Amino acid sequence: MSSPTLDAALARISTVFHGASSPDETGCGYCHAPEETAYLRTPNIPVPLDVVQYYLFEVSDHFDDHAAVMRRLLPQAARAMADGTLGSINYGAHGLTRVDWRSWSPEQAAAIDAFLRAWWRDALNAPDPPYGVDDIFDTCATIARTVTPFLDDWPRTPVADAHLAHCADVWLYDLLSDASPFTWWYDDSEETGLADLRTWLAGPGAARLHAQGAHDLATRAELLALPYDDRWAHPYWTSPAATN
Repeated sequence: MSSPTLDAALARISTVFHGASSPDETGCGYCHAPEETAYLRTPNIPVPLDVVQYYLFEVSDHFDDHAAVMRRLLPQAARAMADGTLGSINYGAHGLTRVDWRSWSPEQAAAIDAFLRAWWRDALNAPDPPYGVDDIFDTCATIARTVTPFLDDWPRTPVADAHLAHCADVWLYDLLSDASPFTWWYDDSEETGLADLRTWLAGPGAARLHAQGAHDLATRAELLALPYDDRWAHPYWTSPAATN
């Protein structure tokens, strides 16, 4: 079951984007069936879930008004993201990463921001969320174009600590090599996001990993504070812990 905060965020999305449509949408004549495109022009009727999923991850130049399409899909898309019925969430670039949603009305932008944070907190409190926590973080960060609120919202609970250990293990594979763990983050904000993630993981994140007894992960995370060459020349890599 979802949290009251997530339920409230979903209700807010439904209210704020009620009646949204892309009234002149013609879609892509090669890829979109006419009856599917018609859903985008018609507000307030349910869109089949497979169509929501398809359009949510479709490239923006296949629409006349991609931003309007995202607003039309948002009530159903957000609910499917939250309850796990969307299918995969990280097989392509989410449509909200391709639009400047922060330039929409303050009410709309605030509703999206509240949903992302509520969805993230709900996932961290669930022992077995409907999607991998690292995929949810990736989706939230790339849509929001920042990692900061999601790192700040990480609670100190046994369940959230287990998710931290999992995410750190996933992220460090790329971060230690100065690569990005984010699959679909392409704009200029990615470099800031990566820097913020490295700083947090090498500092507060590593401290929390040590506190839960994940000392090997914590030590590797602390290496992110070092320049690249110093990182790989560190004695850690020849220690028994690193070779076991």
